[in-house]
Amino acid sequence: MHRYVAVAALTTLLAGAPTMSYAVSRGETATQRTSAAVATTAAVKKAPTPRIVEPGERVVGAPGFELWLTAEGKHWVEPDMPDFPQFRSVVDGNVDLSQPGVSMQAGGYEGRYYLSGLYYGGRGTASRVVIETDAGPVRGKLIELAGKPGWGVWYATTAIPADADENFLGAVTVYDTRGRVYAQLPRF
Repeated sequence: MHRYVAVAALTTLLAGAPTMSYAVSRGETATQRTSAAVATTAAVKKAPTPRIVEPGERVVGAPGFELWLTAEGKHWVEPDMPDFPQFRSVVDGNVDLSQPGVSMQAGGYEGRYYLSGLYYGGRGTASRVVIETDAGPVRGKLIELAGKPGWGVWYATTAIPADADENFLGAVTVYDTRGRVYAQLPRF
């Protein structure tokens, strides 16, 4: 009985740890169970979160591929059109921030795809993005404005294989800090 109380008390003290209670079975020590709880909590705390940027702060995704955010939405330039910024609004009514969603813009130049898009409306804190391709998964990065804007931007680059067709790019999935799907754009 004392072992159960000690484990429950320690679990309660772990900040952000999920509530757990269990009895220690025969042959098992409270220390073994507590170590597992601490390891789980440490893994959750180490999950990456989006890079927080100031409005207008430029983020270099690759040489010639820059992105920046404003309260109105995502701005970006690609290597083949450095003097022609592009824009994706979050305030024009085309994005429902109350529902989980992901968008994708893809530009190709000199054998590379320059990928980016909005993510919004998911539960929890966005942590990572994975873009499925016919050549395997591509991991991207996330940026957001300070505060809780309810949206952010993901970006990545990948080589375009010589045999790539129009279906090379697949689903885009943003995961939260607990590894659950935050929002997803299915393969189209």
